[in-house]
Parts: sequence; C-alpha cells; structure tokens
Amino acid sequence: MVSDGIDRLGFLIHDVQRLLRKRFETRASGLGLSSAQWRLMVRVAKEEGVTQARLAELLEIEPISVSRLVDRMEEGGWIERRADAADRRVRMIFPTAKASAAYAEVKSLAGEVYEESLVGVSPEDRRVLIRALDVIVKNLADGEASSLEKIKNAEGAAA
Repeated sequence: MVSDGIDRLGFLIHDVQRLLRKRFETRASGLGLSSAQWRLMVRVAKEEGVTQARLAELLEIEPISVSRLVDRMEEGGWIERRADAADRRVRMIFPTAKASAAYAEVKSLAGEVYEESLVGVSPEDRRVLIRALDVIVKNLADGEASSLEKIKNAEGAAA
C-alpha cells in the first residue's frame, strides 16, 4: 500500500512541537523564567484580563497549579491580579510593564526559532502549511477560534 504520509501526521506534529519548544527553551533560558512561566506570560500578554480558570484551560494544567504559578509570577513582578468588576470572586490576570517588555523579547526569540525551523521551505509552502494547520485546528477545535483567527481578528480590530 502506498502511503502519502498521513499515518505519520500526529507524530510529525508532536515532534515539531517538542523540538520547537526545546529550541525555544534553550534560547529563552536567559530570561529567568521557567517554561511554565513564559507560557503563562505569553497567554496573559495576548489575552490581558484572562481569568485564572481560563488560563488553566489554555495551559492544560490544573487550576491549583495555575494559582501557584500566578503567585510566583506576581511575587516576581511579572503579572498582577485584579478582581473582576462584575464578580469580585473572579481574579483576572494582567501583565506588568516588566512582562510586556519580556514578551517583546520572547516574540523575537520565537521568530528566530521559527525561521530556523523553516529553512528550505519556500514562502508558498509556508503559507500552505499554515493554512493546512489552521484547517486542522478548526476541524478539531469544537468551536474554539484558532490562533490564526485570533490574530486576524486582532489585526482587524487594530485597523
């Protein structure tokens, strides 16, 4: 039987994600944040005012673990908690100026890692890859917006 490689799709996506994360963590180690902390910081920078419960969903970790992580990051001056005006029991998370500055550096490092990973991939193949992955996300997201849709929506709102 001739295979078009589809039987390797899950393994390839997993390997790419693992290798990208490893390369990025090596580069970002000088920022003084653990892997879990920079992932949380990026989410908070992209979604200012996100709740701790939503962070737990996004990071796929238990709410108590998010609470401890937020405690450490708040102590380090990376984020701040604020009560929701509509429900004072809900804690919303916002980046500090320190986190915003670090986010810009993290974004630059991520861009470098992405460029390294895509050496030898033509601009057209890059666009096809991103579109195909976005379709896969839409097919599996159960109504959640894909990252590409969120970026497009944010760009549209900024215009």
